Amino acid sequence: MWRLWCKALGEKASECNKESDKIAIIRTFIFCTYLITNIAIVANAVRHWNDVPQTQSYGTIRHN
Repeated sequence: MWRLWCKALGEKASECNKESDKIAIIRTFIFCTYLITNIAIVANAVRHWNDVPQTQSYGTIRHN
């Protein structure tokens, strides 16, 4: 599973497997921060989707 995840992150960064694994961990961390940020943005948009302030209208017009 790790091998497939690393391939999904992009090309192998180095010929050394240990170094490539460390770079894959860094890429995974960056991906997770992007994912969390996007979830927060979407959640905020959904939460305030129809958040229009309601004004009370009494139906009368005042003339001076």
